Amino acid sequence: MASILLVESGSTKTDWCLLAKGKKPVHFSTGGINPHLQSRDAILQLLETELAWNPKKHHADAIAYYGAGAGSAAKQKEMAAILKKHFGIKDIEVNGDMMAAARALCGDKKGMVSILGTGSNCCYYNGKKIAEQKPSLGFIAGDEGSGNYMGRRVLQYYAYNTFDAELKLAFEQLFGNDVQGLINRLYSEPFPNRYLAGFVQLLVNTRGHYMTENIIEDCINDFFHHHILKYRNSWKLPLYFTGSVSHLFSDVIESLCNQYELELGTIAKSPMDGLIAYHKKQL
Repeated sequence: MASILLVESGSTKTDWCLLAKGKKPVHFSTGGINPHLQSRDAILQLLETELAWNPKKHHADAIAYYGAGAGSAAKQKEMAAILKKHFGIKDIEVNGDMMAAARALCGDKKGMVSILGTGSNCCYYNGKKIAEQKPSLGFIAGDEGSGNYMGRRVLQYYAYNTFDAELKLAFEQLFGNDVQGLINRLYSEPFPNRYLAGFVQLLVNTRGHYMTENIIEDCINDFFHHHILKYRNSWKLPLYFTGSVSHLFSDVIESLCNQYELELGTIAKSPMDGLIAYHKKQL
């Protein structure tokens, strides 16, 4: 194999990287892809309109796709068919976003791997495969500690008049004061999880405020309580984190690991660098 197209997709954005033997990686970026939230035609349209892929200039022998919503065999088959139709490439491997995080952060070592981005999830990786993973309830009933989970809390605190005057003003400067309009958008947006995650910007802008810190710590602690602490291996192996929320609030993750006496491994904003290192071995 002389070249491979790596794809790492979340619900908010997708990172693409063309790896070719003896050449520098070529990077692309598009909006997020999630087969649970988008139809086949919507994904194909995104590829047509947003991906700067020129068949005359770019060539890949294979595709390694990792994405949110692609954890099941049915969705993996669906995504493989979409990619084959768009690129005309037969050698396609599709995995969920947890495998992307595991391969990127652990390589061939054992570890507990967590994603805290627009959504959230956790697994035990034995160095070769995901050996244990609880089911994800998604953005409606789960996703503890994620951007949409935190954003939901921010919107609730504003709408229910829980914020003090300082945070109320900060919210309105970012998002306005039309509560009904915000609610209407929430229930009409094609990606409600992405929309809710947008409210995390308030937490980023107001770090140090006691209510902000309480929201961040409570939400991430919910993730530890409902997910990480349910795995026996959490006390035996390093904990690895990736995703935008992990990156933004790494200090809170470190504090909770210390509190629960857990070993913290790497916190990476994105798995792409690790995936590049992992797949370079195949070229």
